[in-house]
Order: sequence, then C-alpha cells, then structure tokens
Amino acid sequence: MDKSQLIHPGERLDDLYRNGYHIIQNPEAFCFGIDAVLLSDFARVKAGETAVDLGTGNGVVPILLEAKNNGSKYYGLEIQKEIAKMADRSVQYNGQQEKVSIVNGDIKEASRIFGRSKVDVVTTNPPYMICDHGIQNPADTKAIARHEVLCNLEDILRESSQMLKQKGRFYMIHRPFRLAEIFCKMVEHRIEPKRLRLVHPYADKEPTMVLIEGMKDAKSNLTIEKPLVVYEKPGVYTQEIYRIYGDDWDGGKK
Repeated sequence: MDKSQLIHPGERLDDLYRNGYHIIQNPEAFCFGIDAVLLSDFARVKAGETAVDLGTGNGVVPILLEAKNNGSKYYGLEIQKEIAKMADRSVQYNGQQEKVSIVNGDIKEASRIFGRSKVDVVTTNPPYMICDHGIQNPADTKAIARHEVLCNLEDILRESSQMLKQKGRFYMIHRPFRLAEIFCKMVEHRIEPKRLRLVHPYADKEPTMVLIEGMKDAKSNLTIEKPLVVYEKPGVYTQEIYRIYGDDWDGGKK
C-alpha cells in the first residue's frame, strides 16, 4: 500500500522521533501538544499489560506508549468519528496494527466497551476547562478537546475505576487549579493518588500542568517528584524535555 494514500487533503505528517513513527494531523482540528508527550513519558505500561487511552484524539498517546513500553495491547478511545479514523490511519502508517487499536466510542461507555476489571493501565489527557469557561462553539473539535463538553472529570474517573483491575494504574495530565477536585474524585472512585509531578514553564514560574498517577484500591502513600521545567530561557528547552521528545527532536524548529 502506498502510505501517501493514508494522508488526506488538508492533513500533514509529523515526525514523532520514536521508532521512526509519524502521526497524521489536521491543523483545522486540535493537534497534539506537549501535554500528550509528557503524559506518554510519565505513564508506564509493563510487559503483558493492556492500556486504554481515554479521549485519544489523533492517537498520539497510545502510539507513543507502544514505542516506549512493552505492553501487549494499546487502545485509544475517541468519540469523534473522523478524528478516530485519522488516528487509525496513523496506526496503519506506522505498521502498529497488531499492538495499537483505535476505537470510536464514548468515554461514558468505556467500561462497557472494554469490560470491567479488564484493564491494567488507563491514560488520559482530558479537557481541562469546565464547560462554561469561555466556550464558543460546543460542537467544534477544538472546543471538545479543551472543554468538558462531551464528558467531565467525574465520567473519566468513574469509567477508569470500573475498567481497571485491582492495583491497576491511572495516569492523567491536568491543570493544578483543579487538583483539590481531582484528588477528591479519585479517592471517591477508589483510585488512590500515588505519584505527582508539577510541570513549570520556567524554574521561577508557577506550574501550569500536573502529572498524576493513581492506583485502584491502593493504600494512601503519595510521592511528590521533582518539578519538570520546560524552558531554560525563552526559546530554549531543558535537556529533560529533549530527552522526553527524543534525541533527534529539533525543538519544533522544522
């Protein structure tokens, strides 16, 4: 098959700097950002484990997780049909069909789709903003990615808890301003916060993102990891960011 046929008009092909993998993106939709890359680095999928990425968008998280881990199967769940199809084309482009599958479906139905107590790892880079925070067009692809239009934090944690096996792990990137709510809802749904890492744009600036690991039905014991700093100075990324993206990453200059 001519791989170029997988890229549709208006789309572009971006290098993921891992295993020679690429991803198909449409600039008119919501392209992935640094948060998805950080999540894929923070999460761990052990040999033989099954992972599900909720709200996978163009599939970047399961594609990168497969590149970095030894799990047996990676799923991406996406409610928007055309976005799910685009994610599946990226999987085909990379030849990952045996390990990565994109499913078109609703996060609110995730435990029905994947089964209860069947999943080892859940990852999610969910909409950060509550629905009434500055939304313009609720049907817009970018609005769905940024605002809790089609699902909210409650839906994500409820379904994750139901899908996860006992001691299964939950990984999420979110905004620090919602941490109190996040922890309360995690505990309510039997996902104990186990690991936290704050992401700062610069060493002397407040964090703008937070990486969280939880474990289902675990005892209380939270580890706070050292902060992750994105920039050394304007336009210059830290060495850890280069490590996370990949040794050949050019800092987005291309």
